[in-house]
Amino acid sequence: MNKEIFREYDIRGIVEKDLTDDVVRNIGRAFATYMKDRGKTNASVGRDGRLSSEHLKNLIVEGMVESGLNVTDLGQCPTPLFYFSLFNMDVDGGIMVTGSHNPPEFNGFKVAFGKTTLFGEEIQDLRKIIEEQRFTKQAGSYREYKNIIEDYYNFLRGNIKINKTFKIVVDAGNGVAGAVAVPIMREFKQDVIDIFCDVDGHFPNHFPDPTVEKNLVALRETVLKNKADVGIGYDGDGDRIGVIDNEGNVIWGDYLMIIFARDIFKERQGAYFVSEVKCSKNLYEDIEKHGGRPVMWKAGHSLIKQKMKELNAVLGGEMSGHMFFADRFFGYDDAIYASLRFIEIMEKDGRPVSEFLKDLPKLYSTPEIRVDCPDNVKFQVVKNLTEYYRKTYNIIDIDGVRVLMDEGWGLVRASNTQPVLVLRFEAESPEALKRIQNMVEDDLKRIIRETQK
Repeated sequence: MNKEIFREYDIRGIVEKDLTDDVVRNIGRAFATYMKDRGKTNASVGRDGRLSSEHLKNLIVEGMVESGLNVTDLGQCPTPLFYFSLFNMDVDGGIMVTGSHNPPEFNGFKVAFGKTTLFGEEIQDLRKIIEEQRFTKQAGSYREYKNIIEDYYNFLRGNIKINKTFKIVVDAGNGVAGAVAVPIMREFKQDVIDIFCDVDGHFPNHFPDPTVEKNLVALRETVLKNKADVGIGYDGDGDRIGVIDNEGNVIWGDYLMIIFARDIFKERQGAYFVSEVKCSKNLYEDIEKHGGRPVMWKAGHSLIKQKMKELNAVLGGEMSGHMFFADRFFGYDDAIYASLRFIEIMEKDGRPVSEFLKDLPKLYSTPEIRVDCPDNVKFQVVKNLTEYYRKTYNIIDIDGVRVLMDEGWGLVRASNTQPVLVLRFEAESPEALKRIQNMVEDDLKRIIRETQK
């Protein structure tokens, strides 16, 4: 068994190479053992629309049932509906089979105990159970549950208030979110133009990852051609959102959070908001200005959710389009719910979406930049760079190093999931942006060389 499949936030690997039938069955057994050790027996299981997901779901269920769990199979659904089951059904945890935004040959498992996803050492506990072959041997049970989408719709009907009709383009990239999002939007009397909303695990049109600009080309073109009010893109399993305004501009994750936060902090003054180190200075300053208490934290959906819980925060989010509403919702990332909240704001605000953030100071930023760096040195490289900058600059070191300068900032952090360093830069002018980026990249190259000696 390849130990590398047990990542920081989930279990993930190449189908048939890493995720063989035996390994997947054992993951099911290990999870059942983990649950039984803690006195729990009921679990839900869902799957996305990848070609391998049904087969992997069958194997994982086999392992779970044979080690004593009572499994409720939700069928094909977005990840947020699996999370919904944790809060609204008689289950104590479960597993979602999803490759999320990874290439088609990959698949994986998001694993939940109680109402939260396992991460870090907890995921390594599952690996250890498999290595020790310490599986509970006891028969559980299996049942199919066909109504999770209808249960979710019933919740939305009581939670969301939309009276005005907008023209909305939805692009699900042939993942599972469109099939759930489009019918409920239409029920809320929205004029929806849906593209690539049929579920197809070959992903024939573009990859379902709305954080990558080339995946938004069809969405942008359709918005402009149809003079739509907004375009909404989903990732493969429906927990991340991308938004295009009426003029065809991308509203990136940190700016999307500003729109949601301004709406929420009208009523929730003094409440906490949590986001991550890659986000714009505008986000943190704007939240403070509108009466929220912003907290910069480590990147990673499980880490953000945990911090939100700790602070009783009303909202959180990541650059990657994970939006966590604890205001009127359960605190997990749900792109379908986020899109309906966005339409509510459009109705309340009354202006075109392109006007929403016109009052913000103009800042210039890079997208995420990825620099290859071996797993065995990446954390040490970041540590060495942090110590180097600590001598000269103000820094934020909660997740990598964010170097603060008069005209902007630069970030270097080690990815938790890949052998790369993630960089991002922001500044008040294009010249300052270039200057900060050149300085940090030059320093980083030198530190990498020195660390690898």
